[in-house]
Amino acid sequence: MSKRPFYVHPSSEVHPGASVGDGTKVWHFCHVMDGASLGRDCVIGQNVFVAKGVVVGDRVKIQNNVSLYDGVVLEDDVFCGPSCVFTNVKNPRAHVSRKNEYGKTVVKKGATIGANSTIVCGVALGRYSFIGAGSVVTREVPDHALVLGSPARVAGWMCSCGERLRFAGKKTVCNRCGAKFSKTKAGVKGEA
Repeated sequence: MSKRPFYVHPSSEVHPGASVGDGTKVWHFCHVMDGASLGRDCVIGQNVFVAKGVVVGDRVKIQNNVSLYDGVVLEDDVFCGPSCVFTNVKNPRAHVSRKNEYGKTVVKKGATIGANSTIVCGVALGRYSFIGAGSVVTREVPDHALVLGSPARVAGWMCSCGERLRFAGKKTVCNRCGAKFSKTKAGVKGEA
């Protein structure tokens, strides 16, 4: 199988110690630091910063003006909307070094983060969760949850295809793709 080279726009800087997967595109005015890892077939939009230690899975789309700081992990198929924000320290002060206190933020497979959302460090966003535009996430988000607001609260449930799920009881079928789901005490799970 032949390798497909990655692409880096001439206005961007990818340090030699960064890892960039086959088929990934890094667009205008981006900065990818030594020690960062970008997976295969990703799209890195304009003006994106990727810090040392950040791990980005395969087929991730990061829209314009997003900064990924040390401690952020994006699993496969994650979508980061324009200008969404990740933090890495809960109580920053300019005059106090807290580099040894960076919080880890894990965005699990297939999650979507809407434009202008803020993800406070130290949380995990569940598989196929959906963070509505402008939301402020301050705690864990369950798999398939739709969260909205500031602070973000569960407002519904989403299919892995991106369609909102409608429950009349404890089970439902996605109107778009036909996937089956059931409600549990922990949230929603897909059925085989």
